[in-house]
Amino acid sequence: MAKEITLNFQLSDGTVRTVDAVVGDSVMETAIKNDIDDVAAECGGSLICATCHVYVSSETAALIDEADDSELDMLEGTSAERRDNSRLSCQIIVSEAMEGHTFETPDSQ
Repeated sequence: MAKEITLNFQLSDGTVRTVDAVVGDSVMETAIKNDIDDVAAECGGSLICATCHVYVSSETAALIDEADDSELDMLEGTSAERRDNSRLSCQIIVSEAMEGHTFETPDSQ
């Protein structure tokens, strides 16, 4: 059976939802499985829509690979403010080290 951890999503209305996440899944897949409506994920993780935009903490950023050129290009098209800590959740793979980490959702996708 796959290892599970917990992740938090800070929603655009300020509430925080704690959910179960499977190690090896993307953060986007985790959001979809747990009905996090703030993550639209219209392209299903194909890196062509930027509707799974999230903000990550510096602690989380230290655990994940930097965004590649394709992701950076897609982040140019986000409907919400792009920040230095903007990422596409389809490109972030859940690891055991992310236990308890929080992903902030923007006010629009």
